[in-house]
Amino acid sequence: MSKPSIGDQELALLHYVAEHESASVGEVAAGFGEPRGLARSTVLTMMERLRTKAYLKRRHVQGVYRYVTVAGPGEVMTNAVGQFVEKTLSGSLSPFVAWMSERAEVSDSELAELEALVVQLQSRRKES
Repeated sequence: MSKPSIGDQELALLHYVAEHESASVGEVAAGFGEPRGLARSTVLTMMERLRTKAYLKRRHVQGVYRYVTVAGPGEVMTNAVGQFVEKTLSGSLSPFVAWMSERAEVSDSELAELEALVVQLQSRRKES
């Protein structure tokens, strides 16, 4: 079963917490919330929603809750992309591939990564 969907702001917050490995609400409010104009209470609400959705967990350390990500940023991003494809593109990758083919800023390393993914997909199809 997939996790509940998250918004762009929640995804950015998850990345922030993952980069800092363990963070209190106050630390996230100062480093993540303030530059975005978010109040501490808003950051707390977002973090608790992410905890309820099982993206964050917390533990009590010296009188303060410290939050850590349950999954790495890569897994969160994979889940977000999957939900985007299923909900927004109705499960079809064609619109995304068309967008990629029209995008002129694909770097050599991104193109190599895409080619490797195509090889991997072809390999899986042959095994089935």
